[in-house]
Amino acid sequence: MACVGGCVCTSVCFPPVFPSLPAKLINGGVAGLVGVTCVFPIDLAKTRLQNQQGAKVYTGMLDCLTKTIKTEGFFGCYRGAAVNLTLVTPEKAIKLAANDIFRQKLSKDGKLPLWGEVLAGCGAGTCQVVVTTPMEMLKIQLQDAGRLAAQKPVSTATSGPAPSLTAPPLAVPPLAQPGPAPRASATSITLELLRTRGLAGLYRGAGATLVRDVPFSMIYFPLFANLNALGPKGAGSHGDRQEKAPFLQSFTAGCAAGSVAAVAVTPLDVIKTRLQTLQKGEGEDSYKGILDCTRRILKREGPAAFLKGAACRALVIAPLFGIAQGVYFLGVGETLVGMMG
Repeated sequence: MACVGGCVCTSVCFPPVFPSLPAKLINGGVAGLVGVTCVFPIDLAKTRLQNQQGAKVYTGMLDCLTKTIKTEGFFGCYRGAAVNLTLVTPEKAIKLAANDIFRQKLSKDGKLPLWGEVLAGCGAGTCQVVVTTPMEMLKIQLQDAGRLAAQKPVSTATSGPAPSLTAPPLAVPPLAQPGPAPRASATSITLELLRTRGLAGLYRGAGATLVRDVPFSMIYFPLFANLNALGPKGAGSHGDRQEKAPFLQSFTAGCAAGSVAAVAVTPLDVIKTRLQTLQKGEGEDSYKGILDCTRRILKREGPAAFLKGAACRALVIAPLFGIAQGVYFLGVGETLVGMMG
């Protein structure tokens, strides 16, 4: 199957066949479901490590996962996975399909310059924010609940008054004892946010999400396209970087590009996570916006705090996008659409 996964061929390519929009959406959705299922526990560890400010409950990713399994059980590592699995399909579908469409529109004579690759990535990152923001808003509350519960016996040993919190806490049961955290659901959090803050409550941190996702996509998609061009192309190739490539080649390129982009924007991800976390532990700061969050983190925790969870993030994003690009280039969506039509 030629011209799959973003080929920008013109009439020089025979035939100029592009995957249909439904096929692109199916590819992105399947890739997102498979990828998230594989790496979600590491993402949970990343969120909890990034939110640590004062008392440290976890010393690293492995310590976080070990303590989570011990206190919350194995499925505690998948807290928030349901909302992520529900919304990751449209999110990844929008991201991959938007990048594909922008690449086609910006190409001329079958070629796409570097500025076009960057602009296509920028457009893809912008489009996905409409789904990413509420998804991560809900996911973060569910993921961080266990950390807040585990922090109680640790934070009682600290002294000094806690700084005032500018944002009112979300109405959930108090976390007074260690052990399994209360099982607040995504539905209850959504209803509470809508009741107390309106639709804007679900889009808290939208600006920070945009600031993170646009640079990520501007780095990831051009880097992936160029790395993917280094290896051999499949049958029917006409020399375009985004034409069909072997599965292993696409997977490796996706992993490498995802790792680089993930680490590069980790400081922005830390800021976004802090802004979207509604409940704070004892002695932890709350923030008024991106600049206020940046200033307070620098003052209280130092520059190194902006790299919290960087290793976890790389371990999450690398296989996530490797799987995504692999599935995308295998043409699962095209096969399913062909079977239905």
